[in-house]
Amino acid sequence: MGHHHAPGDIKVPIKTKRLLVVALVPFLVATAAGMMWLWPSGDVDIGRAGFAAREYEASVTDVTRRECPDVPGQEEFVCSTATVTLAEGEDQGESFEIEYSTGPRTRTIQEGDRVIVATAQEGSVPSPAPGQPEPPKYFFMDFDRRAPLVGLGITFALVVIALSRWRGLAALAGVAISLLVLVQFVLPAILEGSDPLLVAIVGGSAIMFLALYLAHGFNVATTTAVLGTLASLFLTGALAWFFVDVSIFTGAGSEEAAFLQISQSQVNLQGLLLASIIIGTLGVLDDVTVTQSSAVWELYRADPGFKVRDLYRAAVRIGRDHIASTVNTLVLAYAGASLPLLILFSVSERPLTQILNTETVAEEIVRTLVGSIGLVASVPITTGLAALVVTSSTRASSPRRREKGFRVPRGEREFRDDA
Repeated sequence: MGHHHAPGDIKVPIKTKRLLVVALVPFLVATAAGMMWLWPSGDVDIGRAGFAAREYEASVTDVTRRECPDVPGQEEFVCSTATVTLAEGEDQGESFEIEYSTGPRTRTIQEGDRVIVATAQEGSVPSPAPGQPEPPKYFFMDFDRRAPLVGLGITFALVVIALSRWRGLAALAGVAISLLVLVQFVLPAILEGSDPLLVAIVGGSAIMFLALYLAHGFNVATTTAVLGTLASLFLTGALAWFFVDVSIFTGAGSEEAAFLQISQSQVNLQGLLLASIIIGTLGVLDDVTVTQSSAVWELYRADPGFKVRDLYRAAVRIGRDHIASTVNTLVLAYAGASLPLLILFSVSERPLTQILNTETVAEEIVRTLVGSIGLVASVPITTGLAALVVTSSTRASSPRRREKGFRVPRGEREFRDDA
């Protein structure tokens, strides 16, 4: 195990390093074996989930407002006929009309917009009945947002690199690898019918190894955080499996899941829910375990006289504040993602107990609470392991400290005792 980013002048004994390697190697081997076993073969025809259409880029050259159909409840809708010019495909440069409608107080289509239009593949749409008009060749799919998204991504990368420099560049590489593992391994393996929970654990472990070591270096502190993350990840998986099972979740609580059940019947929706809990918790787990490992190292560097118990208690105090804010962040993140649904429930005049009992809301509750338990558990696990590792080390003290000794200030001793 390399140590190109060794934490300060703290020297960890060879024996401790070997023990860490012995503890880490089985997980590395299991992750590699799991990826080889579960790696998608590509032989299964997963189809296109019913999307029998080809998409093309186009630009809006003219917009004409028109009367909307007289449909009850849609009196305030805005309907338009837009003229678009295709930027690619066999009809590149030609103009066609498409229909677009939207609800009240939402942005409607405008001249100059970049859009994505689609045309049905030959044979996927039945021919019109005699006397009926031919359907439009192209229809509206979505707005083209790629340019601003690319700009935002470049801005994000520049900000990260400007602040963290090489460490930020390594972190961005970790993000890229994480997305690569998700796209090339996790999603195809689940689509081929592999157990989503097992795929998520194996894929999450691979992401964790690559992202943490890339961003924080191959050193003892990072290895401690990795082991703490692994332990917490398996605990989260066990809790998720138990509570999803006893809560009788079908996994089909959302429209997307129901559509997936029809179009991709080989996917285990209950397992997919478990996988989403694992992947969602992993990103926050990395943050907590790395922070705790770094806190232990910094505390010991500041005072090498710390004993295991005192070091553990001081670092756990830091972890308490971190967990308090992180759990609230997790709850608000899930609430923000589900805000339209929560608003619908708030106007439904249903009792709160009934709302919480619906599968869609209950899934988010289990997702939040199970993930939070995993985060809370990661603090003592990682802190205890880091305290044991760092106190086994030796530190080169200054000559002045060796001659006169180093006494812990009274205020600092009081701080330690306040646990």
